[in-house]
Amino acid sequence: MPCISVIIPTYNRAAVFERAVSSVLEQTWSDLEVILVDDGSEDDTLHRSTVVKDTRLRIFEQENKGVSAARNLGIRHARGKYIALLDSDDYWLPPKLERQLAFMRQGGFHISQTDEIWMRNGRRVNPKYKHAKFAGWFFERSLALCLISPSCVMFSREYWETVGPFDESLPACEDYDLWLRTGPCFPVGLLPESLVVKTGGNSDQLSGKIIGLDLYRMYAMGHLLQREVLAPDAAKFTVDMLRSKALLYMQGCLKRGREIEALRIRDMVRQWLDEGPPAPS
Repeated sequence: MPCISVIIPTYNRAAVFERAVSSVLEQTWSDLEVILVDDGSEDDTLHRSTVVKDTRLRIFEQENKGVSAARNLGIRHARGKYIALLDSDDYWLPPKLERQLAFMRQGGFHISQTDEIWMRNGRRVNPKYKHAKFAGWFFERSLALCLISPSCVMFSREYWETVGPFDESLPACEDYDLWLRTGPCFPVGLLPESLVVKTGGNSDQLSGKIIGLDLYRMYAMGHLLQREVLAPDAAKFTVDMLRSKALLYMQGCLKRGREIEALRIRDMVRQWLDEGPPAPS
């Protein structure tokens, strides 16, 4: 059995997915398998993937269900003790897995991430301070926005069996949702080396296609409050952030004449909290 299973979901990315796959197969750590999950691509992704002649590459396909379903499918077929995620438009530097695995074993971490290089439209950019990565227990910080990058993360089987799977009902912020469930359970290790190249500016990226990502962050917080037993401080932080995001979202709806959506959110949050935020004025 391979030590590490690398999960790469892809959808209509025939032009770039091979770079991601190659960056894994060329790792200095070779005891691995690559699980490529084609999420119902309509281009020639699936055909081009069969050209790669490496026995460590395993290919699965499904009808288009979204990135969460694709990752969950890949992890169900994974055989490794550790699981690493990689988006098909990103890629790794050669020592990524070797250094991250050594870091996790030395520190006893069940989940960790590395630092990353940001590329936008072919140019390197510096992430803003709010996107800085943190180590250890940082649940409160992670409520505002996603602080773990999927292409940088690696975790153990024990972690996945405790926290997984990805929520397939969320069309966006599915990673934010998983990291929220991580916060109360596991400290996150941070290897401060830029071993991942994260690309941006692509027209098919969810962050650019979906407006109002805070809506799905609210869903994640609401689900967390409903299904998890949180420590009192963590529950208070979650409730406070949920109220804050709900009020801002509802105010934005009212400014745009979307009264019905504002009322829907108000009632939904009220159900989660048994009281809800005050109606926006």
